[in-house]
Amino acid sequence: MAADDSPPVVARPTDRFEKRARRRGAKLVAGVDESGRGPLAGPVVVAAVMFDKRRYPDGIDDSKRLDAAAREAIYEAILDTATVAVAVASRQRVDRMNILRASLWGMTRAVAGLASRPDHVLVDGNMLPPDLPCPAEAIVDGDTLSVSIAAASIIAKVSRDRLMARVGQAFPDYGFERHKGYSTAAHFAALRIHGPCPHHRRSFAPVREQQLVMPLD
Repeated sequence: MAADDSPPVVARPTDRFEKRARRRGAKLVAGVDESGRGPLAGPVVVAAVMFDKRRYPDGIDDSKRLDAAAREAIYEAILDTATVAVAVASRQRVDRMNILRASLWGMTRAVAGLASRPDHVLVDGNMLPPDLPCPAEAIVDGDTLSVSIAAASIIAKVSRDRLMARVGQAFPDYGFERHKGYSTAAHFAALRIHGPCPHHRRSFAPVREQQLVMPLD
């Protein structure tokens, strides 16, 4: 009998963490995730998503497991069924605070921006942001496990990609609309030719090592 060569089935995020929080008394549960910790340019964008009616659109998954068209479609469905808030930690804040602290700052701001205060917050990763208004738990790989965190990952990713497309229009020499500021060969080549632009993170070594050919601020 021939071996089964079909790809393994990858489980999608579920609402088991949300249900557990509700069994413990929470009525409103928010998921939080960010996009943009790794790039050499642009902000970190953080989203908080709260499905207060427990209606989850079909197809929600970790944003990294979806193509751009799927993310865009599910983004709109999430906005139709959830309470959503987005916070942006600017390039300047990233350089001033460092990338981790800027990301945590953005998480706090996103939760604070929700129209209704959550009773419990689920955060992707192994650290909790400061000054949250309610109990919270950090979930490693939460964007693959929790439907609320996965939804937040989609909102954050689409929001940041759209922002970087606008940056690409303003600075066409760098190709931001294609690589979104990540460390691609084309991006490194543009850095070598043109030097950093105002959206590049000066605290990141590959940017810091380039000769500045234009003022950053």
